[in-house]
Amino acid sequence: MADRRAVLIPGRAYDTRAPLFAYAGEALRRAGYDLHEITWTVPSGLAQDSATAWVADQVAPALDAPTDLLVGKSLGTCASGVAADRRLPAVWLTPLLHQPEVIEALARATAPFLLIGGTGDPSWDPSAARRLTPHLVEIHEADHSLMLPGPLARSAEALGRICTGIEEFARII
Repeated sequence: MADRRAVLIPGRAYDTRAPLFAYAGEALRRAGYDLHEITWTVPSGLAQDSATAWVADQVAPALDAPTDLLVGKSLGTCASGVAADRRLPAVWLTPLLHQPEVIEALARATAPFLLIGGTGDPSWDPSAARRLTPHLVEIHEADHSLMLPGPLARSAEALGRICTGIEEFARII
């Protein structure tokens, strides 16, 4: 049994079996984490002004057990307020940095967090990311799935950088 527990929080259409989570999960298992994967069906028409509360309601039951780390993708980053409130370290994949409530929650966090995003993603704000945390992996040209245009090997190389960032972050928290 692992020493620590990480909760994986999916995105709107990106569940915890998708490539970013598969590799992030493996990096965390190797760092001594057990993984708890949240699954959900996002209500059709979920508005951004209710997304934060909806995500918090989905995440709360997973936090009944002691938790050491949150890992969320896109819509899952609306749990940044939960992380801030509970002083939990986090890894945020393609955070919704264009959403004021996500920025506000990240700004009040006292535990360290890693932001991972791509410059080709309209949700990514490089200046906000740098202002919020020193823990950052930015992939030039990557889209909201952290995929790159051109040969697939470029995206695989970016995935390697993401895994290295998660491994390094796991060592310091």
